Amino acid sequence: MADIDSVSSSVDGMNLPYSPEAEQAVLATIIMDGECMAEVIQILPQAECFYLATHRSIYTAMIELFVMNTPIDVITILEKLKQQKDYDDASFKSYLYQISEMLPSRSNITEYAEIVKNSYQRRRLILASREIINNASEYGDNVSTLIDSAEQSIFDIRDDNSNRTGLQRVDSIILDVLDRIDILNSPESSEMRAIPTGIGTLDNVITGLNRSDLIILAARPGMGKTSFALNIMRHVAVSVKKRVAFFSLEMSREQLASRLISTEGMIEGTKLRTGKLQDDDWARLIEAGDVLRKTEMYFDDTPGISVPELKAKLRRLKDVDLVIVDYLQLMSGSRRTESRVNEISEITRSLKALAKEFNVPVIALSQLSRASEKRENRKPQLSDLRDSGSIEQDADIVLFLYREGYYDSIGSGNDEEKDNNSGECIVAKNRHGEARSVPLHWQGEYMRYTAQELSRGE
Repeated sequence: MADIDSVSSSVDGMNLPYSPEAEQAVLATIIMDGECMAEVIQILPQAECFYLATHRSIYTAMIELFVMNTPIDVITILEKLKQQKDYDDASFKSYLYQISEMLPSRSNITEYAEIVKNSYQRRRLILASREIINNASEYGDNVSTLIDSAEQSIFDIRDDNSNRTGLQRVDSIILDVLDRIDILNSPESSEMRAIPTGIGTLDNVITGLNRSDLIILAARPGMGKTSFALNIMRHVAVSVKKRVAFFSLEMSREQLASRLISTEGMIEGTKLRTGKLQDDDWARLIEAGDVLRKTEMYFDDTPGISVPELKAKLRRLKDVDLVIVDYLQLMSGSRRTESRVNEISEITRSLKALAKEFNVPVIALSQLSRASEKRENRKPQLSDLRDSGSIEQDADIVLFLYREGYYDSIGSGNDEEKDNNSGECIVAKNRHGEARSVPLHWQGEYMRYTAQELSRGE
């Protein structure tokens, strides 16, 4: 085993930063006082944080001893090292005794560990940059894909560093909650309050769209889940003045914008599709266009988008308040999995992590299986969520749209006896309160859902 003075700090000719002194000081301090391992492992959670292979081997042994609650000293470390394939008794024993004779300051252990961590982060940044250069030099991938991949590589390094939190005593957490409640009751609380959906009866049940929540909006085809999501988007952008990002994997941006105009201007969708507008329709069209153009609504219709791509685009947009994805089953996983079920599970976990990272509500639309249509009572249930049970597990709120009249209209000629416009939003899961149904009114000509008590003219 080479001594520390003979180890080169370069890989493939590219100099990589590291501090042999700080790495030695961390290991020496742990040998001197094994109790400090509890502090160090929070800063350096894995052996890869060390640059030198010898130090990685020693730290791996220290982690294993710490996990087993075994005292950490030269003897116990050597016993652990003997289990490794490349163990050299004379070299490791000599080196361990060498660093154990160092006398670093126990009180400076966190500073030593921070130096090692910072060097590790710099090395990762350099290696990621080199990979970006190599990928950009090849002509196989689309440039946009390369940019998204490059951004994700850099952001992964930062996320690794920022997402770790330690245990926090309940008294400080309670104070944080009390402070939040106090702020919510002040006039300046708009940034912390939940975002209203525009349907008051629904907001009363789910308390609005809460930050960091993953909200699943599911329905069978034809129930109007895209329209419902657009209704929420329109209210949040027009009335609440918030910035909303809508990722559509099924419909084009132009189709979505046309629906928004229909809803905002109360213009029948068929007229917009055919262009056969009356004079009063033109007036409402112009007015609706003026209102919508002043909002902070953003659309992306990239087919098969993945969560890393979505994250990269949100980072470029900045300061988004609400994210909507239409719909879950059309998204691509960021890595290969054994099955579509596992892929959907990975996507929902990533969307929940995204909601927490950006501190915004994320509404993900989802398909339902055909199982509900085979039952006598066709109202959807949590078991009807398609492709994965993890959708239910990862979601904070699960909403189902249902209109019994939809089935009556396609299965019977007696339309006049049925109310095809009555619907409901079934709150099937609610981490913030009770699960129950909210009555809705469907205005199909305007692609619009409202609270049931509202009439067409309101």
